Amino acid sequence: MDTYVYEYKGRAYINLTNKCTNDCTFCIRNHKDGVGGHELWLTREPTAAGVIALLGEKPKEVVFCGFGEPTIKIEELKVIAKFVKGYGGHVRLNTNGHASAFHGRDIASELVGLVDEVSISLNNSDAEKYNKVSRSSFGVEGYGHMLRFARDCVQYGIAVTFSVMDLIGEEDIAKSKAIADDIGARFRVRQYC
Repeated sequence: MDTYVYEYKGRAYINLTNKCTNDCTFCIRNHKDGVGGHELWLTREPTAAGVIALLGEKPKEVVFCGFGEPTIKIEELKVIAKFVKGYGGHVRLNTNGHASAFHGRDIASELVGLVDEVSISLNNSDAEKYNKVSRSSFGVEGYGHMLRFARDCVQYGIAVTFSVMDLIGEEDIAKSKAIADDIGARFRVRQYC
């Protein structure tokens, strides 16, 4: 049975799709079938109504994060986020930042009032290094798309956190932090497991 909503570290996580515009070399799905004992490969993508039905207990914090890029299913994401915000819940989106490029319009503006915070995988300090690890379907342009999305979110008042993996090295971590500071985003270094 497909897992659309799962609990992880005390939060409700939503797994909307396995599709992604990146094929990151470090992605957990390259060596595991899920997280925290939850199988996350989908045979069928959920509907917004189906996910909302699974959120019956109205969790305080909902995170859009599964085995794919949640914004690929942007319409479902917005409907679910509206439901969560309607009862006073907190919504976080974990993303690669390609939503606007993928859909060909300003998606950040559509998230205002629906998403409280966005965590974006910065991955590295320049376009070439980013593409080497992200293997984006947008090629080296994926880096610029991601940075524009982050700037747009900050401009619209959505809290943004950039993350990188510790395996990129101290010099690139420092450069990445400078990029986050320039955009007005928080910065987090994640451990590669």
